[in-house]
Amino acid sequence: MKDGWNCVVFEELTGNDVYEILKLREAVFILEQQCFYIDIDDVDKTSHHVTLIKDNTLLAYARIIPGSSPDYVIIGRIIVNESVRRTGLGKELVQIAIEQAKILYTPSRIDISAQEYLRRFYESFGFIAHGSIYDLDGIPHIDMTLQLV
Repeated sequence: MKDGWNCVVFEELTGNDVYEILKLREAVFILEQQCFYIDIDDVDKTSHHVTLIKDNTLLAYARIIPGSSPDYVIIGRIIVNESVRRTGLGKELVQIAIEQAKILYTPSRIDISAQEYLRRFYESFGFIAHGSIYDLDGIPHIDMTLQLV
């Protein structure tokens, strides 16, 4: 992928792109957060992939997953490279993922499964928590929805 923000389907990713995405997801979700789960879940194949590349380095990533109906999409695997955290890049990533989801799918809502400690962060975009906190691979999560219509 080229430097800057990109949003592509799986087939447009090169082998190197997939390698860098999986490497970043593994470094943060599996190693840093000590969360052992199956990351390669076949969902990547049907998702759009939002990336920020600078100088051939993957700095931010999220995937936009079509819902089981056209009414909604899911944004997941939201991640920022440790080297650029606390720079506002996470906010920019979520905003771009939301905008891309709206353009690509015109959903009435966007769902996320948020790590509970990030609830306020996602509320700042208009997401509303619903249901109870639940354990997902050893990390407390909460379901959240951004109503668009």
